[in-house]
Amino acid sequence: METSVLDRPFIEDPPFIVADKFDGVRAEGEVLHIQVATDMSDEQVYGERWLLATDKQVCIIPVDGIDGIEQIALDQVQGAEAQELVGGGYLEVSCKEGPPSCLYYSNSLHPKFVEVAAGIARLAEGEDPELPTIIERTRCKKCERLLPEKDGFCPFCLSKWGTFKRIASFLLPYKSRVIGLILGSVLTTALGLLPPYVVSLIIDDVLTPVSQGQMTFDAGIGMLALLVGGLLGAQVLAWGIEVFTGFMRADLSAWSTRDVRGELYRNLQFLPLRFYEKRQVGNLIARFTQDSDRLEMLLLMFIPFVITNVLLLFGVLGLLLYMNWQLTLYVMAPTPFIVYASLKRFSLMRMQWGRWSIKWSRLLSHLNESINGIRIVKAFAQEEREEKRFAVRNEDLWNTAVTAERTWVVLYAVSNFVMSFGIFLVWYFGGRQILSDELTLGVLMAFISYIWQLYRPIQFFTNASNMLTRSFAGAERIFEVIDAKAESFDDPQAVRLPKLEGRVEFHDAFFGYDPGKPVLKGVNLVVEPGEMIGLVGKSGAGKSTLINLICRFYDADRGAVYVDGTDIRQLSLGDLRGQIGMVAQESFLFNGSIFENISYARPDASFEEVMRAAKVANAHEFIVQKPDGYDSKVGERGDKLSGGEKQRISIARAILHDPKILILDEATSSVDTPTEKKVQEAIQRLVQGRTTFAIAHRLSTLRNADRLVVIDEGKVAEVGTHQELMEREGIFYKLVNTQQKTTAVMAVGGGKDAD
Repeated sequence: METSVLDRPFIEDPPFIVADKFDGVRAEGEVLHIQVATDMSDEQVYGERWLLATDKQVCIIPVDGIDGIEQIALDQVQGAEAQELVGGGYLEVSCKEGPPSCLYYSNSLHPKFVEVAAGIARLAEGEDPELPTIIERTRCKKCERLLPEKDGFCPFCLSKWGTFKRIASFLLPYKSRVIGLILGSVLTTALGLLPPYVVSLIIDDVLTPVSQGQMTFDAGIGMLALLVGGLLGAQVLAWGIEVFTGFMRADLSAWSTRDVRGELYRNLQFLPLRFYEKRQVGNLIARFTQDSDRLEMLLLMFIPFVITNVLLLFGVLGLLLYMNWQLTLYVMAPTPFIVYASLKRFSLMRMQWGRWSIKWSRLLSHLNESINGIRIVKAFAQEEREEKRFAVRNEDLWNTAVTAERTWVVLYAVSNFVMSFGIFLVWYFGGRQILSDELTLGVLMAFISYIWQLYRPIQFFTNASNMLTRSFAGAERIFEVIDAKAESFDDPQAVRLPKLEGRVEFHDAFFGYDPGKPVLKGVNLVVEPGEMIGLVGKSGAGKSTLINLICRFYDADRGAVYVDGTDIRQLSLGDLRGQIGMVAQESFLFNGSIFENISYARPDASFEEVMRAAKVANAHEFIVQKPDGYDSKVGERGDKLSGGEKQRISIARAILHDPKILILDEATSSVDTPTEKKVQEAIQRLVQGRTTFAIAHRLSTLRNADRLVVIDEGKVAEVGTHQELMEREGIFYKLVNTQQKTTAVMAVGGGKDAD
């Protein structure tokens, strides 16, 4: 993902006049934290103003006009807030004394100024601004146009030829068939050029001489039969070749698109979690549906027919010039206009169909979300609301499609109208040449036939621009995913650890989902093999983030995480994750049988091994009571099972996996008390001999942990056993007391008579 120089997107390069004004009011040694531009000078006028924030002051500097510099001492700043308006917004810096200062901007800059406002507020409180080092791009870095999708590609700046070559590269594994397709196209085109020439011979060498008495009837019949027979043979041969090339074309497009989908899916599997955080599921599914379908149509229709029509264009043009170069000039007269109009419209169509793809992705995302959340929709009786939300997106998609189709229809109609003038010119000037005996009727008829053949490839390329723009937009969205950097599973330099012991160490580890906003701040922790650690803290303290670093879903920004004494970044990902097991609060089960879900981590496991794991997980008892036993289908996401049943199957899956490092993330929070007892028994068997990290909001469930680690504001605040931490009466003690009081209040119906 692109960022500004030195990964500081909130330090933008100002024009000379702004830098000069700022130097005049900036004290020596003053540290610059924020330097960003707006695109509006006030609420109703587009212009440019700059906001600069240091450790001493906040400045607002105009680029044009006579307005002066607004300076606010940092100790006088009470706060800052970004407010969203229709089509734009404004940043308000409130002061302890006097009116606030406002800075207006257009809608595309609102996300940036939300971060700026938070940074100024933190500076005013004497803290580090903690600004992101990565921000979503809304404009093209090269041409400054708005992007159809945040952090997406710019339709205007991408290389069309580069995209086309890359699409064609998927045909390389099938070179022999491509060569056969090209040869078939050449033969089909050559045979297609014969009929007008044969017709001219029939008119000039048979029908006209016989009608004028220059040839006998019998000789004319013989010559006519020979020419018509040759014409029929050429047509039959052309038909046979066309059927053969059609089969090859279908095979090539299907195989190539299969390869594209395969590469796309493979890359999706190996992409890091950061990639998925900013993309909706429907957006990704759209790559496999309409985007890949358009790419298939391009491979099926466009590339093969390009070959045929290019050959036809030059073949017909050569024949026309040979037959009568003067008439050929009349035929070609409208062509420059058509080519110019097509090139002009191509970029516009490409942008419009790119927008259509984005709208379609958003519709799919909404559809995916509403179907997955259908229980919540019905629980709150929000069916009509969801219908209205869908209708808005559906209408938006319709408007975009109509605009694109109307643009293409106008281009197509105008092109056909202009091309028809060439025919009129040929009939008039060709007819004059016949009357003056400069041209024969047969040659003119052949010329007219060739003109229609000439216009066919011109029309094809005009029409193809519509399909081409759709296909290019889809292909670029597919390549965006394929080109995304995958995790380094195949790193030959990685350290192999086929057998982990399970020692985990955090050395001054810092991490933030955006590096400018750390969640973990200097974590130091050593966990011995086989030790069970309970992670405790408020929501958002960094417990799950700590787990994410152990699984190497993310890498530490500073410091390091070590497993068995080796930096986790140097370990083979396959070895590491292959020996980590996880039981989460929401156990995800695949739409298959119970047996398939338990054996997911070990597909080669025998039935006896799966059943043994189920018994240890206290799952065997309920499984055998089902009609199909271990072959029972669990449904999508395990919807046919209760929460406790899903949880025990998830534990059985982890037991069969036999991990060296075990993660328990709220493993008993979503089950009732009787089921919790069975799940706890299964967990006690599971943790034996494994390094275990357990997260639980019900602190009583962590009494059996060897040590409890209290995380507070991204730091390790307390470490000790349950009893030690209670005796210390620190953060953990307060959390336990708060939880006990909350439970007591809830037990008496909300606390009305709690006292």
